[in-house]
This record gives sequence, C-alpha cells and structure tokens, in this order.
Amino acid sequence: MALRHWIQLSLTAGIGPILSKRLIEAAGGIEAACGASAHLLSQVEGIGTRKSESIHRALHEAAGLVDDQIAQAAAKGVLLISPDDELYPLMLRSIPDPPSVLFVRGTLEPRDLNGFAIVGSRKCSYYGREQAERFGALLAGAGMTVVSGGARGTDSAAHRGALSHPHGRTIAVLGSGVDIAYPPENAALFDQIAARGAVISEYPLGTPPLADNFPRRNRIIAGLSRGVLVTEAADRSGALITARQAGEDHGRPVFAMPGRVDNPMSAGPHQLLRDGAILAATLDDLLSGLGPLPIEAHEPMLFAEPVPEAVVIKECPSPVALAGRQQLIMKHLESDSANVDLLMERTGLDASVILQELTFLTLKGLVRRVDGQTFARKR
Repeated sequence: MALRHWIQLSLTAGIGPILSKRLIEAAGGIEAACGASAHLLSQVEGIGTRKSESIHRALHEAAGLVDDQIAQAAAKGVLLISPDDELYPLMLRSIPDPPSVLFVRGTLEPRDLNGFAIVGSRKCSYYGREQAERFGALLAGAGMTVVSGGARGTDSAAHRGALSHPHGRTIAVLGSGVDIAYPPENAALFDQIAARGAVISEYPLGTPPLADNFPRRNRIIAGLSRGVLVTEAADRSGALITARQAGEDHGRPVFAMPGRVDNPMSAGPHQLLRDGAILAATLDDLLSGLGPLPIEAHEPMLFAEPVPEAVVIKECPSPVALAGRQQLIMKHLESDSANVDLLMERTGLDASVILQELTFLTLKGLVRRVDGQTFARKR
C-alpha cells in the first residue's frame, strides 16, 4: 500500500524530492502526506499559501495515475522500488534529495553498494572514449559496479567497458522513463545493461528525455557511487555537476583524468584537479583514492546468505575483522601472488565473488594488485 503513495507523490506536479521530504516530515508519514489538506501544505517550507491549492489539486490528480503506472510497469517488466523497500540502494538513501520511486529494468544487487561512476562529455575524443572504456573494464574486473548516464560518448563507452568483462555489472541512470531509449541508438545497449545490471530512472514510464531532466538525474549517478571519475568534459559540462554533487553534497571522492592541454574537453578535468580532485591514471589511483571501506559495505550486509563468524587477521599492524569469503581468500592468497583462476581452484568460489572480495581487501590495505587479475598479500 505504501508503494502506491510513494508513486502518487512522485507523480505530483510541483513537488520534487526535497519538497516531498519536507511534506512527509510535516504530515508524519507518506500516507498522510498524500492526503494532506491545503492548510497543511501551506505550512510546508517551499510550498506556502500561494502554491498550496495547486499542489493539493495535483496530489489528487496524481492519485488517478497510479494504477496506470503500476499496470505499465508490470507489462514491461519494470520493478518499482520505494524508500520503504529493502532493495532501495543504501548509498542513495543518504543523499539530501533521494528519489521517491525508482523505476528499474534489470536487477539491483547487494554488490552494487560498491558503485563507481564514470562520466564525461558526449562529444569526447577517441582517446576519451578509449579511456572511459578502459576504466569501465578495470573497475568491473575489480568487482565494482560501473555507474553512468547512458548517454552518447563517455557514458556509453563506460557501460561497454564494464560489459566487456565476463562478470562486470553496470547501472545506467536515465533522464527519461526507462521504457524510452535515449539516445535511440543505445536501445540494444540498454537491453544488455538490463541483462547484466540495471537501467534505472526516477521519472515515470513514458517520460520523454526533456533537457531539464538530465541535470537532476546527475545527483542519482553521484548518489549511487562511492567515487566519481571525470574523463573528458568541457568547462560547463554536466559531468562537472555530477562531480561537484559527489564531492560537495555527498562527501565522496572525485577523480579526474588528465588530458591534452590543447583539447577543450580537458578543461573540465583540469579544473577539477586544480580544485583538489584526485588524479586518475591507473586503477590503483581509483581504489586507493576511495580510502577505507565504510562500515556499511562489510559483510553480512552485502550478502543475503549467512556467513561464518568473523575472525581477526592479526598479521596486520592494526587488526582488521574479516568474515566469510574474505577470510577464505586471505588463507589461500600467497605472498608471491595468485591470479583469480588459481584462487577459484583453491577456494571453490566464483570469479565474480573473488573479484569483489579482493576489491574490499585492497581497500582495507590487506591486499595489493600485482597486475591485471593477479593479487598478493601486503606485508
């Protein structure tokens, strides 16, 4: 029942995520917010007396649209997720203006908690496209979920890079309904992403790709990600909006790839570097720049199945609690290095599981990447 109210609120003209949050707080809950009187609406900051009547009407009009959205979603295989749902991304809950509803083609998985955004210009150079694809593949190989906006140029290259890895996952955040392929030539790519990750949007089904939608969707890209990499972007690019939202609004690290000084698409990353972004040339630059893994990314939150009781690895200067798969991998990881195939043989775990756990162990400072998919213990 609560989902219907969240959908109603998301369909209400004149109310965005911030006003929705204020209204829910003022009313005392989502159901009460959807039935709010004009008087209560007038007391909400940002609505006031002038807007209260029009929003009151809009709330009632939106109630009549809910069934159609639910029916369309069911027919098109689209999942509807509200903040009351356990599937709602944990990272997204913490931003100031989380979406009321996520429309999802594909699946959201616990390992998406370790998302990493790659953003940049739609008119990127061949070099920029090549590097976006390279970083997408490297991050996917390290067990990160690559997040981008599904646009031409940099975004498409990042998604394709992630999909090039046999166990890669990627999420595309659209500025239209998830049933609208924009750009149209990416329709097949979005199908591939939905099969290996998710295509998501906060916009109702059937929403066209309006220009105003894209800056707003950038906060979701940043919100889903532990870090944001800008490859190429002009000095007034939407990619810089995403980067600044990640750094200033969400407190997450921003990375920038240096480029040719005579390339206008290098202006954005170079400005970010002057402002304190982390220079990104290698995968290690990205992983080390993330810093210690936040507590919410530890097991068992990442995995639905039970894990063995945590143990403590005491070889480290500061003991670090490990659980389940991480302990098993550390047990079989030799100081002279081992690749993923060898660890699969020794542990019996799938390659995708080993890669994501090695990413966590790298972030915790227990493991170092030797090259490619070869790792060794840190001493």
